[in-house]
Amino acid sequence: MDDWVARSYTYDFKMCVTVLIVVFLAICLLDVLWKKKRISRLKNIPSPISLPLIGCIWIYIGKKPDDLITLARDLPKKYGNTFRVWIFNILAIYTSDLKDIQDILSNKAVTKKNRMYSMLHEWLGDGLLVSHGPKWCTRRKIITPTFHFKILEQFVEIFDRQSSILVKKLKAHANGQTPFDVHEYIGLATLDVISETAMGTTINAQTDENCEYVKLLTKVTDIFVKRFINVFYRNDRLFAILAPRLKKENDKVVNKLHAFTDAIIKKRKKELHQQQNLKETELDTKQRMAFLDVLLLSTVDGKPLSNTDIREEVDTFMFAGHDTTKSAIGFTLYCISRSPEVQQKLVQEINDVIGLDVDKEITYRHLMDLKYTEKVIKESLRVYPTVPFIGRQTLEDCIINDKFIPKDTTILIPLVVLMKDPQIFPEPEKFLPERQTPDNPYAFLPFSAGPRNCIGQRYAMLEIKAIVTKILRHYELLPFGAPVQPTISVVLNSKNGWQMGFRVRDKN
Repeated sequence: MDDWVARSYTYDFKMCVTVLIVVFLAICLLDVLWKKKRISRLKNIPSPISLPLIGCIWIYIGKKPDDLITLARDLPKKYGNTFRVWIFNILAIYTSDLKDIQDILSNKAVTKKNRMYSMLHEWLGDGLLVSHGPKWCTRRKIITPTFHFKILEQFVEIFDRQSSILVKKLKAHANGQTPFDVHEYIGLATLDVISETAMGTTINAQTDENCEYVKLLTKVTDIFVKRFINVFYRNDRLFAILAPRLKKENDKVVNKLHAFTDAIIKKRKKELHQQQNLKETELDTKQRMAFLDVLLLSTVDGKPLSNTDIREEVDTFMFAGHDTTKSAIGFTLYCISRSPEVQQKLVQEINDVIGLDVDKEITYRHLMDLKYTEKVIKESLRVYPTVPFIGRQTLEDCIINDKFIPKDTTILIPLVVLMKDPQIFPEPEKFLPERQTPDNPYAFLPFSAGPRNCIGQRYAMLEIKAIVTKILRHYELLPFGAPVQPTISVVLNSKNGWQMGFRVRDKN
């Protein structure tokens, strides 16, 4: 009897294993057939080996954020400038081909951001960065006046005042002998700038070591990076199952960030209603307006935006306008510190345009006249693009440069490859501000291009100019410390910071 039971259990076990194997093989077969059908018209686009179910995920196993840049440069050498991969059941096209990129970014059927941005949904909701379709069009139309030159002109005073605090903080490290990492200082300065211009409130990130908003923003960014690194955390459901504690912490931080923004919106709305001149005042450019004020005064079909709508856009502005400018300023300062001739030309231009008085308040006109400074910043953005990859998703079947791309395909454009193409930029690794701008505007994309280009690029350029020139008016940057180690952390960052020396500049 015991032998019969044992044989029965053994038989049942073998049957279960057999059934599982058959089911698994059937699923694999269905996966292969489904993918084959989906790419039936993509035979002219090469691909790495794609395995059943997991696709080409093997390419990314063991890779860290700083490996992704090297990977982006190595893969085209094997598979060409345009190739396809399967990430589980998601079809992705990678392209650094200039003609492909031009067609993609100018195509209205490819205006939706790719799936990666969905990880920001809990915090940013359907803000301008994440949304698409009619909602995106409406929001873009509402937000565009925020970057009118008359409003940007008013922001320059904020740029100047906050950068003055920054140079005072840097003085403690300006001994002219030892390297110093400016990463934290630049980050706090840009956070002060963005909070005052976006929300009309000062959070004193540079002067208050216990600033709660700084801690919350740092935490939510750290969690996003962890999700970005771990491919299994990118899906919201898998993230909740595989990392429940991290998910709970993320929810807690996001709720606090929302509460912070909501409180500011309610306070500012009350202040605006108390003003006597609040008639259908379009944009009163005589009085400085924060980004939040523009949203509070805006309407859609005659109705004001809800507090949630406003919060989505304010939070988006805080997210998109903080780390990006920090990265651009950090890498620009690093490049200048390693290029004495460039630094000399910059200082000469600054003296010619602004004057020798280092405490003189900078103006919008000054910033617009700093032409060589703008070339330096743009070249830094070419060598170290703030956003290393642009992601899109096709809304329908479309033709890109004579290539058929099916609906719901993820498209990735590696700017770290495109803007270092030796055919477009000779000696691409060299920092050469004097180099000619390419004839094709889609070859140089630090702020993207087409319908979904960066709406805040003029704002960003003015802020970067203001902070960089303020530092150079006070300090000489010295080539001290280790070279940067570029890595991807939401935006392009440096693994070891931006190290350089500072020496108080001779005022004579």
